[in-house]
Amino acid sequence: MPHLSDLKPMLLDERPFDLHAPGWAYEIKFDGYRLMAEFGQGKCLLKTRSGANATTWFPEITRPLSNIKVFPEGPYIVDGEVCVIDDQGRSDFDRLHARARRRSWYGGCDPVTFCVFDLLTANGADQTQCPYLERKERLQRLFKPAPPGITFVGQFESDGELLFQGAVLPLELEGLIAKKVDSTYAPGVRSSDWVKVKRKGAVLAQRLGPQPSVP
Repeated sequence: MPHLSDLKPMLLDERPFDLHAPGWAYEIKFDGYRLMAEFGQGKCLLKTRSGANATTWFPEITRPLSNIKVFPEGPYIVDGEVCVIDDQGRSDFDRLHARARRRSWYGGCDPVTFCVFDLLTANGADQTQCPYLERKERLQRLFKPAPPGITFVGQFESDGELLFQGAVLPLELEGLIAKKVDSTYAPGVRSSDWVKVKRKGAVLAQRLGPQPSVP
């Protein structure tokens, strides 16, 4: 049975990409910090991409995941991004950075949201070798409805160019993530099955200055 401590997040490729290519689905790219969570049986653990234990940093995430009513009871492991969402539904990296550097909740701080996009373990059973669309379907069932503080990141199985022109550009989002619909989850691997399609002019998070060990 996989454990959170054993898993590393699958990483994105960045290369020229045809948004009209068949066999791909698309997710909105949220501008936040990568985070993995293990929960079930009234417990929740959080881990950053670098392996730091972030369980006490974001009570807005650990509390709803600890209290979520799932059957069977778990454990479940999910992958996502912790973000601060503005009033237009966009992730705001600067506000997240200010919050995350304190590594805790504090009075007046911006609340964070866990934008969950993949399912690695369900009731202790490994899901990483299941096709992408199967994992997304099970993840959606798990978070239907999603509790406060948790956002299920849906996928668009249509022409990526339409999504890019209709949402990414007018809302000035960071970009899209293209994912092969039949791809498996490869922990710790920078895979060509996941491709970041960045909006021209978008500023990458790692270029915004020193960061805490949360990436």
